Amino acid sequence: MIKGLAITTVWVLDQDRAKEFYTQKLGLEVRTDMRMGGEDGMRWLTVGAEDQPGVELTLMVPGPPGMDPESGEHLKQLVSKGLMGAGVLATDDVKADYAALKAKGVEFLQEPQERPYGTEAIFRDDSGNWFSLTQRSEQLDLGKDWGECVE
Repeated sequence: MIKGLAITTVWVLDQDRAKEFYTQKLGLEVRTDMRMGGEDGMRWLTVGAEDQPGVELTLMVPGPPGMDPESGEHLKQLVSKGLMGAGVLATDDVKADYAALKAKGVEFLQEPQERPYGTEAIFRDDSGNWFSLTQRSEQLDLGKDWGECVE
């Protein structure tokens, strides 16, 4: 039976830059950084939150060997345009994390806003992917505004 999510891919434009962004700015830890198939092989780079050891983000550049070069280039264009939403990162204090991340140079598309599900800020990584940084509320409050879509 499925036990839950273990690894998910975040498409990035440069693995070294992404590694620095996710560790130095977001505070995630490197779980794996290795080459498969020798020095010229695919780089397997994963990061994760210290308090969530069973979940990792694979920071992967689109293209071979996982996809053909043309598809890889198309996906890179979508990522760089900021059209890829990579997910929701949970926090206990979105306003403090917003201030700390903004001070580290993280680009925010939306400052913390009250939503029916909690308080949310939206930022981009160094490749253009956007994430929701969310402090969830205990109950859904349908009286609050859902907000606008990220552009």
